[in-house]
Amino acid sequence: MKDLLKKLIPSAVWNRLHWVVAWVGAVKNRFPSREMVVIGVTGTNGKSTVVQLAHDIFSGFGLNVASTSSIRFRIKDREEVNKLKMTMPGRFALQDFLRAAARAGCQFAILEVTSEGLRQNRAAFVNFDAAVLTNVRPEHIESHGSFEKYRKAKGDLFNKLKIKKDKIKKISGVKLDDASAHYYAGFSADEKVGYGLLKENGRAGVKKHFTPENIKFSAAGASFTLEGEKYSSPMLGDFNLYNVLAAIALARAFEIPPACIKKAIANFKGAPGRLEVLQTRPFLVCVDYAHTPDALESVYRVARSFWVKNGGRLIGVLGAAGGGRDKWKRPKMGAIAEEFCDEIILTDEDPYTEDPEKIVAAVARGIKEKKYKKIMDRRLAIRQALQSAKPGDAVLITGKGAEKTMMTKFGALPWDEKAVVLEELGELSKK
Repeated sequence: MKDLLKKLIPSAVWNRLHWVVAWVGAVKNRFPSREMVVIGVTGTNGKSTVVQLAHDIFSGFGLNVASTSSIRFRIKDREEVNKLKMTMPGRFALQDFLRAAARAGCQFAILEVTSEGLRQNRAAFVNFDAAVLTNVRPEHIESHGSFEKYRKAKGDLFNKLKIKKDKIKKISGVKLDDASAHYYAGFSADEKVGYGLLKENGRAGVKKHFTPENIKFSAAGASFTLEGEKYSSPMLGDFNLYNVLAAIALARAFEIPPACIKKAIANFKGAPGRLEVLQTRPFLVCVDYAHTPDALESVYRVARSFWVKNGGRLIGVLGAAGGGRDKWKRPKMGAIAEEFCDEIILTDEDPYTEDPEKIVAAVARGIKEKKYKKIMDRRLAIRQALQSAKPGDAVLITGKGAEKTMMTKFGALPWDEKAVVLEELGELSKK
């Protein structure tokens, strides 16, 4: 019924309705965002990690912080799992959350902001004081209509910095190595900060740059020097280094001292379901949310660089989301799996109302030379991967991460990837 209404009612009408609902939610809660500093983090990949790390940095400095992400909602020391199957809460829910944060005495709210959420006015009447960009890669193209429209939708977050608050400076943070850096840096702000690994990209109209030196990657994480300070992070991969730099740039813009930032980064092992290692011996097992071609390639590179050694194999378990979302990327995911994995198992992953078999078939079209297995039951696919693994191998299960449901034609069904993997490992150890 909902899908039918969306087809019959023009999008402009829907957007106006969403705006009205957002206004009602804001009025009901007495515009809570006016009572705290609100930071929005947007981008294609890395948002949840940046939000989680920034929360730890700000709270470690003694500030009262609230945050929302695709993983969980946090108000000071309280937290709950995000079970909504959407990154941004709805218009009423978001305003309710901000009021609860204000009631708890929070000085900062750090929100994961999506293009869909911005387009649907979920962030309407939220007064943002800072906006941070992680990266922009092709995603939600079918929903937005084009990559340019997708990019522009994320720009709406930066545009919201025009709304002033008394004595609160407006801050924008941009990944300078991103091809769209100039676009996002072009929005007005009282202070613009940039971060990146490439010094030649340190322009984009940004005066304050955070570019690390003496970068070293290892199986233990990454270390680098920034502003004369030595940092270390247990997270793997250059993509996580970018996430760390985004959090540093944000924290320094709010004058949090390096000593506090360094401590939080050293203790932050990563967001749940993001390159989360569940076992290292006799073979490594990891779950990750990777649901875009860029993200999938990044996690496979980490596995190849740090986990697969001495003749070991990389076993990949993957699928693709349904719901008519970005069908173009399905064969690309298969092609990336073929490039990096020694064994490929294709399986079901959030089909929504689509035929799961057709989704998997689309992923398989990207696999040209290597053999693959198709096991539609996701638990059985995971079981097969674990049973196939030998000492020195790495099993990487992607697509679900820390999500708690599987979206099917029957609605949201309970699914906890980590719990399933640990259960299957427990059964395997008994044999």
